[in-house]
Amino acid sequence: MVAVTTGLLSVLDRAELEGVIAHELSHIGNRDMLVSTVAVVLVGLITIVSDIFLRSMLWGGKGGDRDNKNPIFIIVAVAFIVLAPIAATLLQLAVSRKREFLADASGALLTRYPDGLASALRKIGGYQAPMRRASNATAHLYIANPFGPKAQTSGLAKLFMTHPPIAERIKLLTDGK
Repeated sequence: MVAVTTGLLSVLDRAELEGVIAHELSHIGNRDMLVSTVAVVLVGLITIVSDIFLRSMLWGGKGGDRDNKNPIFIIVAVAFIVLAPIAATLLQLAVSRKREFLADASGALLTRYPDGLASALRKIGGYQAPMRRASNATAHLYIANPFGPKAQTSGLAKLFMTHPPIAERIKLLTDGK
């Protein structure tokens, strides 16, 4: 199912709406929900394994002998416990960003007019008012970052974005002609 907000309907023209809807339909055609589900399950599995490591370190292994732990094993285990879930989440978000690029390209092929989606992204990216009810839990459901242009930063914050920067998306759409 594809839903369009009333705000989007009032801001975009017909060609831009076609581009946005083609982008969203491409997520369905490219089976992005399946890919996202697999990524989330893998992140969950890695988190569970890291939790098992943590619990075995805290309460001991066989026989409850916690005094004979190898310090190198402890360092590696703590690093795994802390870093593995973060790395898995970053990988999941990277997959999400790549799927956005794929949906852009597929949507452009579907409409045979990449300028429609590029123009829509320009308008959406330049829109100054962020969504009132946006949350991190639902950010991936929007065509662009729902927190507005100020939220689109670079550096470390870029790794945690569900969508690639709009400027990169527009560049790929317009350079692909």
